[in-house]
Amino acid sequence: MKVGVNLLNFGPGVSPETLRRWTEFAEARGFHFVMISDHVAVTPDVQTRYPAPFYDPFISLSWLAGITSGIEIGTSAIVIPYRSPLMMARMGAALDQISNGRFIFGVGVGWARREFAALGVPFNRRGAMTDEYLAAIKELWTNDIASFEGKHVSFQDVYTGPRAKRDPHPPIWVGGSSDAALRRAVRFGDGWHPINIRVDWLKNDGLPRLQAVADREERSMPALCPRIRFHITETQTDDDVRVAGEGTLDQIRRDLEGLQSLGANYVLLDTYLGDPETTKDHETGWRMLSTLADEVLDLESESLR
Repeated sequence: MKVGVNLLNFGPGVSPETLRRWTEFAEARGFHFVMISDHVAVTPDVQTRYPAPFYDPFISLSWLAGITSGIEIGTSAIVIPYRSPLMMARMGAALDQISNGRFIFGVGVGWARREFAALGVPFNRRGAMTDEYLAAIKELWTNDIASFEGKHVSFQDVYTGPRAKRDPHPPIWVGGSSDAALRRAVRFGDGWHPINIRVDWLKNDGLPRLQAVADREERSMPALCPRIRFHITETQTDDDVRVAGEGTLDQIRRDLEGLQSLGANYVLLDTYLGDPETTKDHETGWRMLSTLADEVLDLESESLR
């Protein structure tokens, strides 16, 4: 099971320097991957939760690819309806090329109504657009000359080079836990990327529902690749209410053991708990991640101590 770090690319305490330092820290400590989030127009609904300055994920990851060597880099998650699928396919393939096959394409449908309005994208069509855009992106990623005909995007005879380094394309992780999101993950995803979940919910609800969808679609299950909150507390947190990754070190160890037993391929740790002022404090996150690496994770062998 690979363990990664969610980078802070937004907020008053974030800069190119902090992005570099977080990534270098993660690679030096042996974490397997880093990921970065996405917004295009920081409208008031976005500003409340993920405030400006907000660094673009594709540009930031391209830069970070050049200052790292082995760590995987990815998005958690690109809001698919915000950009042309031709643009995303070209940027993603180029990023996978320049990183020597280290790019992971995490995607979602988005939630910020005012951001959709600012971009002129219909909020109530975001699910259908996401499905169609993902189908188009896969067409572009698997053909030297691609054509596609849909309700939201159409193109003919597009030359797609450079192709991605990974064959047949960078892994696609699909976020969300609604029925539509699970169908999307099965149809288009290499991984399912649920966020801020409980281990018992995954075991008793999320994964059985995903398996049922896969059975109906006659497809294989996508890999389990969740993003969990990460916050070590001195006192035990009530197991009945907490999400995975929050609590004492022993509680977090049990969460990771539970995820590993459920077959998780990747687990992304997110130190941001919702207070923009905490983006100014990077040392606390690094200390907690170092503690986890030293006392719980055997990162070299991709297992737990």
